[in-house]
Amino acid sequence: MFYSIRHVTRFRYSSPVRESVMELRMQPRSEGPQSLRSFQISTNPRAQLYAYTDHAGNAVYHFNVLRAHEELRIEAQAVVEIFRTQPLPEAADTLEWDRYNVYNLNDDHFDLIEPSRYTEFSPALKAFMAEHGLDQPKGDPLSALKALNHTIYESFEYVPGVTQVHSLIDHALEIRRGVCQDFAHIMIAVVRKWGVPARYVSGYLYHRPRSDGKRERSAQSADATHAWVEAYMPSLGWIGFDPTNDVLADERHIRAAVGRDYADVPPARGVLKGVAESELAIAVSVEPTSAPIRHEDFLRIARPMATPKPTPSMPERLYHQQQQQQQ
Repeated sequence: MFYSIRHVTRFRYSSPVRESVMELRMQPRSEGPQSLRSFQISTNPRAQLYAYTDHAGNAVYHFNVLRAHEELRIEAQAVVEIFRTQPLPEAADTLEWDRYNVYNLNDDHFDLIEPSRYTEFSPALKAFMAEHGLDQPKGDPLSALKALNHTIYESFEYVPGVTQVHSLIDHALEIRRGVCQDFAHIMIAVVRKWGVPARYVSGYLYHRPRSDGKRERSAQSADATHAWVEAYMPSLGWIGFDPTNDVLADERHIRAAVGRDYADVPPARGVLKGVAESELAIAVSVEPTSAPIRHEDFLRIARPMATPKPTPSMPERLYHQQQQQQQ
């Protein structure tokens, strides 16, 4: 399946700012069943883009706008291909819990078991876990993770605007409402308490009608930005869970960046020089598209190469040279 993604971010300022320094994590990852076919970023005002890959394998772009401006517009466009994967088993091996040891986990895995900025183990989270019997996972890891995915979906109402990007999980736990970022952070905090490595995934979700007639949830109802969770299982690898929609991540989930929590992978963040109020506007579209045309199919041969004349073999060349010398 091919998807075309357009992600536009616009900052407006109440008065001119002298400089903007921005960092972007918008490029979809290319790994596993997901393959990035094309990607480009444009800015207005125009700026020189620089890029590097961070420790988690995310593509990071950064730039400076070094002149006064009252508006900054960033547009990213990508084409991604995602292949269907083999379905997971209904349950994991009964010995899977024993595989969470130093022989099957590395330093990066252990880092993703520790609490992070937005996944702290708080009294509110402890009370939520006790309320739903989550102090200890039940059954094998895969079954326990699926059950937790469903519990969070059932326990919280999806309401945009009641939390902010920098809200801690206690806010959503108190009001039992929030958005995908909140639900992902809560699930990560529980999973890490179980001793399972878990990471935050920032990306996009292609919407499709649900069988019950309800619209699928994403970061905002008007766009397709989304966040979900990946948990590590030694025998299966990284498995994606979407507690916002009570599904496993599939070919409609387009991964852009992974990290410990949102603080590691915001699509855009930066600083400016100046004194001004700011307005942020975001628009995202994700649509199925046809396979991009290969260069070989797109190019038209305007002048074919001439057919080379046959070259005599070595014995034939020696014979011809001898005949010429005798003459």
